[in-house]
Amino acid sequence: MIGLISATAAGAAARDRLAAAWPDRTRVYEGPVADSVRAAFAECEQLVCFLATGAVVRLVAPLLGDKRTDPGVVCVDEGGRFAVSLVGGHGGDANELADEVAELLGAQPVVTTATDAVGLPGLDTLGFPVEGDVAAVSRALLDGEPVALKAESAWPLPALKVTDEGAYTVRLTDRLVEPAEREAVLRPPSLVVGVGASKGAPVAEILELINSSLEGLSVHSVAQLATVDAKSEEPGIVEAAERLGVPLVTYSAAELAAVEVPNPSAAPLAAVGTPSVAEASALRDGGELLVPKRKSAMATCAVVRRPARGRLAVVGLGPGARDLLTPRAKAELRRASVLVGLDQYVDQIRDLLRPGTRVLESGLGAEEERARTAVAEAREGHAVALIGSGDAGVYAMASPALAEAGDDIEVVGVPGVTAALAAGAILGAPLGHDHVSISLSDLHTPWEIIERRVRAAAEADIVVTFYNPRSRGRDWQLPKALAILAGHREPTTPIGVVRNASRPDEAARVTTLKELDPATVDMMTVVTVGNTATRNIAGRMVTPRGYRWQEDPK
Repeated sequence: MIGLISATAAGAAARDRLAAAWPDRTRVYEGPVADSVRAAFAECEQLVCFLATGAVVRLVAPLLGDKRTDPGVVCVDEGGRFAVSLVGGHGGDANELADEVAELLGAQPVVTTATDAVGLPGLDTLGFPVEGDVAAVSRALLDGEPVALKAESAWPLPALKVTDEGAYTVRLTDRLVEPAEREAVLRPPSLVVGVGASKGAPVAEILELINSSLEGLSVHSVAQLATVDAKSEEPGIVEAAERLGVPLVTYSAAELAAVEVPNPSAAPLAAVGTPSVAEASALRDGGELLVPKRKSAMATCAVVRRPARGRLAVVGLGPGARDLLTPRAKAELRRASVLVGLDQYVDQIRDLLRPGTRVLESGLGAEEERARTAVAEAREGHAVALIGSGDAGVYAMASPALAEAGDDIEVVGVPGVTAALAAGAILGAPLGHDHVSISLSDLHTPWEIIERRVRAAAEADIVVTFYNPRSRGRDWQLPKALAILAGHREPTTPIGVVRNASRPDEAARVTTLKELDPATVDMMTVVTVGNTATRNIAGRMVTPRGYRWQEDPK
């Protein structure tokens, strides 16, 4: 929850804008400001104070305890010009909150955390618990001193300026090691703890068994507790997961019975229908059995180290304009240590990459090679971003990449604004009713199939957006497709032609099926053909949501 505190009418107006935009995330505190700050500091994960920074500093200073647990505090000035990350930039996510508040209020975010200021990821923002001399290692990274990465498994990290050897060290391990001097230890989410328990097993006993089973291993690397469905509501198991701060994952008895384990038993088979609960649930998704089944009076436990999984984010960059690049896409670009993409798309977003990001770019016609490269890099344990224009799932890189990827890597799709949507917004509302997108490129699809699809859209009276309509080597497909549509639509049917939608040299016009000259169209153009209800109204294409929108459809 985010506590909102203000002292003046101007501050209250900005406060109320946040409250209205985030009704489920915020709580407004009324009354004396000092009392409100104290209450919100104790009750909320974050605070936004619409006060002078000096006043907020004096109010929160006596309340500060530990930067790892204190709430993040953002300060917004009376004029609503700046959103300042004041306290808890990383630990309290105040830096991210400052960006969100600034975007909503039209303000400028102010973030002074050293790593964020120079584009480096903070060691405490990587998503892994971190221990040791974090400040010293962070300073070394900032100062460009050699910092060695010692990773015992290939969990994906953002771009870090690390080397094989150095006076400072970032160690990635789930082993229970004491951080050395000048060393920061990251704990990957590599351990799965399988748990079985008799009815009424106390949580203290379950936790004691788990902790004793984790000998030599860090509890901070436990990613989840796993058990059989029949125990999904067993109070001791549920509370153990809550106290460890990890999800409880359950499987059916049939699923667990199919898992080969070293220590099956007749007791769980009779009780819940599987010869193993602890070992089978821990091993359900693969991995190395580090600790075979151990038993206490009322519980069983096993520990598995799951294999490291690289991460592939397939990112749609939108049609080209920076303000149509989504915040989620920007975040994935910052998270990646490896970027794979077409050279001209890489140039669009190169400035958003973190220092040290490895860029693998290639030219036109190498889509499948880029997909294979991105998947191979992810399988090496890297955090990879594979970029495409528009939406990566629409005539772009998602299809070839997912055809290569297996379940051995994590795959994340990041949607983008498609060319059809960007062109539609420029033209008016041509996609107001049913519509279809068809690529006229027959490089990968036989023309017979493309023609059949165009004919089906024509007969069904569906608005059609043509991608890849014409190139120097393919100059007859668009006239052929338009001729098919002309057999079912009037010559006056509106057609929208948009070239380089949202880019500086954008050009758009609305013409008709009869008047369009295909020679004016190229590969950078999107052509949208209306249906029989589409009209040109004040120079804009409008397709009504229904066919009974006016008495005289002409």
